Amino acid sequence: MSSLIRQICLVLCLSLVNSSVHADDAAPIGEAISDLPLFDAHMHYKEPAWDAYPVDSVIELMDRNGVAMALVSSTPDEGTIMLWEYAPNRIVPELRPYHGDVGSSNWAKAKNMQAYLEKRLNTYPHEGIGEFHIHRLDTSDEPLFREVIRMARERDIYLHVHSGTEPIRWLYSLDPEVKIIWAHAGLGERAPAIYDLMAEYPDLLADTSLKEYSILSGGQLNPDWKAIIFTFQDRLMIGSDTWVNGQWDDYDAIMQSNRKWLSFLPRKVAEKIAYKNAERYFGRDISNTLIGTR
Repeated sequence: MSSLIRQICLVLCLSLVNSSVHADDAAPIGEAISDLPLFDAHMHYKEPAWDAYPVDSVIELMDRNGVAMALVSSTPDEGTIMLWEYAPNRIVPELRPYHGDVGSSNWAKAKNMQAYLEKRLNTYPHEGIGEFHIHRLDTSDEPLFREVIRMARERDIYLHVHSGTEPIRWLYSLDPEVKIIWAHAGLGERAPAIYDLMAEYPDLLADTSLKEYSILSGGQLNPDWKAIIFTFQDRLMIGSDTWVNGQWDDYDAIMQSNRKWLSFLPRKVAEKIAYKNAERYFGRDISNTLIGTR
């Protein structure tokens, strides 16, 4: 899709926003963003964090930043379960395949991976499979991915996929009905490619973790990202990606940065991306009343 077409889509989208709501509703939410609850759609509780950030301190960090609920996966899965058992009303668990010697680069080749996933899914109430990486698409992994998709479809849960655009298209080619959250909105992908993929697949969701610092440009919303945000406002969520302890150390700053870019959006759009989309995706009631609870 050309840059001109994207800009035309953005102009039309903004015109619809401005014509369908009162002027006050179309104005940026501004400082009132601090009053909204947040849903962190990309949290990890990996083993190196267990001692440095015990479960109670994680919930305290969430409380301090107005994060009412989080989608959590961990290496190994025991981290997610510890956090979920401590605060079941605040944690939406998802199953990451990584454990032991199995990591992002070899999980799809690991022996007994299907059995491992099946057992964990049958034991715990995971609402997604992932976040998992597809660093380089290898179509010989198709049998496993078909089984992963089957497990997800049978449970009506998401695949949380860290990849570029090609693996997402491949997964949809295996099953057009699979439910996918695109981790980091592709991370290394540029905004035009993100726009094109989300336009191509109308059910594709994305979290914007690790993009919070690039969405703003010169103290304003980056124009390309503005097109993505307004066009796909019903399919985006924020996230922190606490993949190393340094991210936990910076959790306050990460959440503040997310609130910063959300503050440039009209209230109704900001609310969707902050928490209301997650309410629909995961069938939860998300509000500030969860803060301070478990």
